[in-house]
Amino acid sequence: MPSISVIVPVHQGEAYLKNCAESVRMQSFQDWELLLVDDGSTDASPAICDECAREDDRIRVFHRRKSSGTGEARNLGLREAKGEFIAFLDVADRYEFQALETLWSLQQQSGADTVGCAHLNLAADGSKTEVKLLEQGVYDDAAIRERIVAPLLGDRLMPPVFNGSVWRYLFSAKVIRSSHLSFQGDYRADELFVMEYFCNAKKLAVTEQVLYRFFLNPSSRHGYQKDFYATFRRFMERKEALAKQYDLEGLRPQWQENNNWVGLLAAVENEYSRENPIPVRKKQRAVEELCRQEEIAQAIAAITPQGLHPRRQMAANLIKGGHFFTLTQMYRLQFGI
Repeated sequence: MPSISVIVPVHQGEAYLKNCAESVRMQSFQDWELLLVDDGSTDASPAICDECAREDDRIRVFHRRKSSGTGEARNLGLREAKGEFIAFLDVADRYEFQALETLWSLQQQSGADTVGCAHLNLAADGSKTEVKLLEQGVYDDAAIRERIVAPLLGDRLMPPVFNGSVWRYLFSAKVIRSSHLSFQGDYRADELFVMEYFCNAKKLAVTEQVLYRFFLNPSSRHGYQKDFYATFRRFMERKEALAKQYDLEGLRPQWQENNNWVGLLAAVENEYSRENPIPVRKKQRAVEELCRQEEIAQAIAAITPQGLHPRRQMAANLIKGGHFFTLTQMYRLQFGI
């Protein structure tokens, strides 16, 4: 049984896949298995996956005929993983050379069921930003609840927003399986998975050492999603169920309003997308109707967002003031609709 299972969802990843797999193969720590889950790719990714497996018998490949999304690809990896600990790696990203060794050694020294690290954001223009998970140290379940679960529950609107990505951790396979954890959908699925996992984990060890390279891709903006708000409501239903199951509501009393503002701002940008084929006036009416939804209207009344990205801050101000015509003109200028 390998010590660590590394799960990589692969969809149209031919440009990155070899380097991604090599960043695992070249690790200073070698007791691992790599699970490449080809999620219905139509490019050269399936062939590259198979080539990687032929070169190293620690690499296993799973092909899906049709794409079901990153979450389902990760779930397949979780079902097939044999390791004592689970790590997630995105196909466009890389590990630092000593990543798995550092995480494994920290786990062995601390006895923690989970280990986390800092990561490096790499932009297309070559700029780099180091991002800490938390201050270096060991956190018990009470500290985990306050420093990770609470921010993931409710601090999602105004900066700084806690990063909920799964690739920052070495997870206990035992905790995942005993708690019956899986990814639900793709929209903010990492956030829900990490939040629920840490409702069940007992001890977290953190290093401030940068072990993961995350490549920011400005061309990866999602296009128009016809049923975006329905997708967001399903996400909120899952989050509400977790909050009730683990008795989290008291951690952040306005957590629902906070999340609903996030969903509203995303829904507004989606509605005004140039890929949305309906006329501009219908887009405005759809936004106005959205703001009259009970849960959204309650969020607008309860919270005044501050410190957002300039465009979102302006949108929030206009929504708060009911200036929907001006909001429409702003997006007409910015999106060219």
